[in-house]
Amino acid sequence: MNDRNNPFSMGFTDNSFPESHHICLIYDNEEQRREIVSEYISDGFRNGELIRYFYDTTEPETVRSWLLEMGMEIPESDDIGPLRISCAEKAYCMGGSFDPRKMIDSMPSRYDSAKKAGFSGTRSCGEMTWALKGISGSDRLLEYEALINTIDNPFPHSGMCQYDARLFDGATIFKILQVHPYMIAHGQIVRNPFYIKPQEFMAEWNLK
Repeated sequence: MNDRNNPFSMGFTDNSFPESHHICLIYDNEEQRREIVSEYISDGFRNGELIRYFYDTTEPETVRSWLLEMGMEIPESDDIGPLRISCAEKAYCMGGSFDPRKMIDSMPSRYDSAKKAGFSGTRSCGEMTWALKGISGSDRLLEYEALINTIDNPFPHSGMCQYDARLFDGATIFKILQVHPYMIAHGQIVRNPFYIKPQEFMAEWNLK
């Protein structure tokens, strides 16, 4: 993912970051997750971005209630307006299986569509617990996360991946840290000291 220098707000911190970025939220506290995710999404609304939320363990109505409490006006349909709430499993595993390369290849066209629709950028937020369901191809999750960092597109785009530390094992969490340039620690986003470049990560873990 490109690392452009234009200042970019996250909503839950006063600091600014590159307008295109890839973040991991590793959590074990639901209240903190709710606060961070709500502010991250609502800030995207204020910036005029297209927001895509991929749910797995959280009901769509719950996500909407978070945003309503933030004072946001939420359309009744997920097909109109700046907010799109989708089932993570269906979004990531089209056709019943997960193909990282296909997902990455489809992103530029999505950015083009958002730009043509008049949005200033895209901001996605996904619950990654779908990868624990044994879906075909889900073992390639880390490949996908690494490849996201290779996307070089001028349209501003950001993504926050949510990982529940109570469900993912320690070894997987460490690898997850290695593929996210930014991480959220104690409610603040920081440059991730564990991050390594995609090519190095793929070579280290024998990913093609």
